[in-house]
Amino acid sequence: METTPLREQIRGLIQLTRWQEYLTFVIPLTLLGALLAARPNDVPLDWRLVAVMLANILVVAYAFMINDIEDAPDDARDPARAARNPISSGRIGVRIGYAACLIVAVATLIMFALGGLEVFLIGVVTLMLSHLYSWRPVRLKAWPVTDVVSHSLMLSGLLLLAGYFIYDSNPGVVWLVAASVTLMSVYGQLYNQIRDYEMDKAAGLRNTAILLGERRTYAVMYLSVAVAAVCLLAALLQGIFPLWLGVVVLISIPVSMLISGRTDMRGGEAVDISGAAQTRVLVIVNLTVTVWLAQVLVTQIVV
Repeated sequence: METTPLREQIRGLIQLTRWQEYLTFVIPLTLLGALLAARPNDVPLDWRLVAVMLANILVVAYAFMINDIEDAPDDARDPARAARNPISSGRIGVRIGYAACLIVAVATLIMFALGGLEVFLIGVVTLMLSHLYSWRPVRLKAWPVTDVVSHSLMLSGLLLLAGYFIYDSNPGVVWLVAASVTLMSVYGQLYNQIRDYEMDKAAGLRNTAILLGERRTYAVMYLSVAVAAVCLLAALLQGIFPLWLGVVVLISIPVSMLISGRTDMRGGEAVDISGAAQTRVLVIVNLTVTVWLAQVLVTQIVV
């Protein structure tokens, strides 16, 4: 039996993390949580933010890794999915994949622990959801409602709260921001289910979109965006963000328009107008958070 070269296995493990699919939202969510906590409490950002950011990246990497390992038998039936999944394509073995997941899980918990007890507990919950979401004996993603709830928490709300609880343990109005980003993740998950609707239905899956039907799923999807906007507006009216950030947002909008509107954030053809706006919104969010972070760091250095 031919053994896969070590270099090829390393490439397969990197591919298994699918890092390019989530860095653009994990990093700004973590930073946003930390900035929301540090600003009103006049707390300087420190090395703990780096540790928790790495933890958030690792826990999401774990979610993607275990998903591809558990989905490998199904992905093997489709040439396109098999090529994307290094387990299905045979580039790495299942045992190596699980061993890598264990290493990532341990590193994740260590990094979360550096953020304090509350951050560690948030990290444990996030890691558990990441595992149970795809693990076949439970497989939260195979059940209506739990698929959307678990996905939105582990890929948005909990990431922001992990960043926040580094520097403060009383979120207050920040709960509205956490609710807003969680609801936006609900939209994202339903959008993905709409995109894969026919294929999932043919495979006999019973996720939330198939339970609701396409028309109702679109309604819930847009309602999630609307409620998310209301939550964010309520937080804005309470002065949770510095006013000057509004100027950064306005400048970021024309910059984001340079991005093509034909594809969604995962690179597939947009199924509706909201899908075409996904990458542009990510650009605005990343630019805004980056400028806010730069201002805070410069202020810390000068003072």
